[in-house]
Amino acid sequence: MAVIQKHGKSYSPDLVCLKENHPPDKTGVAGGHKKCPEHHTNWSRPVARVWTVVLLLGTCLLYCARVAMPICAVSMAEKFNWTKRESGMVLGSFFWGYCFTQVFGGYVSDRVGGEKVLLLAAAAWGSMTAFTPILAHLCSQPILSMTLARFLMGLLQGVHYPSLASLCSQKVVESERGFLMSTVGSGSYLGTLLIGGAGSLMLDLYGWESVFYISGFMSVLWAYCMWKYLLKGEGPLISLESLGSGGSQSKLTKRHWLRLFKQRAVWAVIVTHLCTASTYFTLLSWLPTFFKESFPDAKGWVFNVIPWLVAIPSSLFSGCLSDHLISQGVDTVSVRKLMQFFSMGVSSVFTFLLCGNTTFLWAVAFVSATMGLTTFSHRYRHPLFIMVYFSGYLIEATGSWASVFALITTVNLLGLFTFLAFAEARRVDIDSSKIRHHNIHI
Repeated sequence: MAVIQKHGKSYSPDLVCLKENHPPDKTGVAGGHKKCPEHHTNWSRPVARVWTVVLLLGTCLLYCARVAMPICAVSMAEKFNWTKRESGMVLGSFFWGYCFTQVFGGYVSDRVGGEKVLLLAAAAWGSMTAFTPILAHLCSQPILSMTLARFLMGLLQGVHYPSLASLCSQKVVESERGFLMSTVGSGSYLGTLLIGGAGSLMLDLYGWESVFYISGFMSVLWAYCMWKYLLKGEGPLISLESLGSGGSQSKLTKRHWLRLFKQRAVWAVIVTHLCTASTYFTLLSWLPTFFKESFPDAKGWVFNVIPWLVAIPSSLFSGCLSDHLISQGVDTVSVRKLMQFFSMGVSSVFTFLLCGNTTFLWAVAFVSATMGLTTFSHRYRHPLFIMVYFSGYLIEATGSWASVFALITTVNLLGLFTFLAFAEARRVDIDSSKIRHHNIHI
């Protein structure tokens, strides 16, 4: 699997396909690395551009399907008489499933190709999205069916970003990976923007069911077009034989995980990542409900769209800014800590301001500033799922949204202080005997 970071463009394709510059060992010594399969040849530039557009659209639809539930949460809670705790359980169950398929998605993608995993997963989670309203109405206990459906959605969508990283490392030349990954990554904001605007209008005009039907249908259609026109309708996508191949690639990591996890900087990145992911997805899950309850006369397409209109240019600006600072000679660790300071520190100021009594316009402004600044540290986020559920519990127990925004601020600052104190920008060599080949940037 590939480790891809935004600031400093530290890509490590060695983690996907371990290549040696010396001739292969012909004696067949155990532990020797297999050569990369032939299908790992790079795309030509025109082909890479086509795939960039296709993957951007796929990521956009991924978030359309993912955010459909938060957009419809208030209407569904009214329909099925859910409490805040029950709403939190439904919203949070997605992330219970999401965290379980991260490693699996990268493992399978490294062996059979990320495009195949993306295709099968998209067809599955698109179908699940489209059938969500049917499951809700047919089941005598909608809370159970929706919790299970969101859990399965998390399982299926959890492979998306690991598959993207694997596909990029296998098929894209190193000089173009930054453009492809940043462009495809912006699909998350574009998808949230589209479902926020169009989904809010569909919710008002046709009911909450329409949001799931349309986003699910479009996702399945994308998967079909990808299979038909890019993969040329090829036969069986994944075979058991392909899943079992390449086992020798994992021997290095199995021997050196312990050494890797003894590094303080590694734990700093892990803790910071969990904190920023948890706060981001808590906001993503609960903000539509916050605005709907705090400002019942406000239009959904306003508060579900404006923050993401700010997030898209902010994400592009932060990437250009970090690259510019590094090119001007600013050391990488300083740039990363500066970006993290804006993402978790300055954004927390605006989140905390939501704890007080605000007008609708100020609330939209504070949320927009928060989401825009959060993009300064855009990563592939793997959320701490318990925080989404716990936020629902806090709202129900305290009767106030201030407790949730205070919790988000506290978690953000914890992650920021950890990163500033312990994070570094150096290589961690997990095999000191082969420094050139097996390393990770942190």
